Amino acid sequence: MSHGGYAMWVVALFSVIALAVAIERAIAQWQFTTRARALAETVVRCLQRGAVQEGRSACERSPSPLADVFLVGYERLGRGKAEHLASAVHRERQRVAGELRNRLWMLGTIGATSPFVGLFGTVVGIMDAMSRFKGDDVVKFAMVSKPISEALIVTAAGILVAVEAVILYNFFNQRAARIATELKLLTDEFLEQLDELPPEARETLRKEPGDGRQAA
Repeated sequence: MSHGGYAMWVVALFSVIALAVAIERAIAQWQFTTRARALAETVVRCLQRGAVQEGRSACERSPSPLADVFLVGYERLGRGKAEHLASAVHRERQRVAGELRNRLWMLGTIGATSPFVGLFGTVVGIMDAMSRFKGDDVVKFAMVSKPISEALIVTAAGILVAVEAVILYNFFNQRAARIATELKLLTDEFLEQLDELPPEARETLRKEPGDGRQAA
């Protein structure tokens, strides 16, 4: 850290931020698909046997963000055209899918700027090392090799942090894309089950609205 100057502290801060974002995204995406599939299976089974209110109650109790998507469908069921219901459900699904990429822009920014911060620190370090020699001094390679090698440390650190950030960005971005695809499949299956509900099941839901977790 002492050889890199202020730029090294910036690179170190970038590394900490990248690691913090990675941990936060890992927690947010942990068992996301597993919980979503479990909820979807419960809701589909309830709809297949006409237990509409039971399926809604399962959504209100579930910690899965997919529950918000399903609750929008329950709220709009029987209150308008089927295409309007599907449109509202898919809007909510897209909102949930978008949240899977929260803060990933920070990883992308760090991956793009960290090498330049390191290069800036190296340039400043070399300029500082050269400024120590007077015009009439005889400069030997051994005299400049050490300060130059020390200045290059910050460039190496910047590249290392950039590689770290890019790998994490690609990993979580790809994972978010796979989860978003899974959400679409589960949502389509849910909408199909709603379309197949008999009229009396829809009336039951309208007469006994849930009072727990509310849809966004």
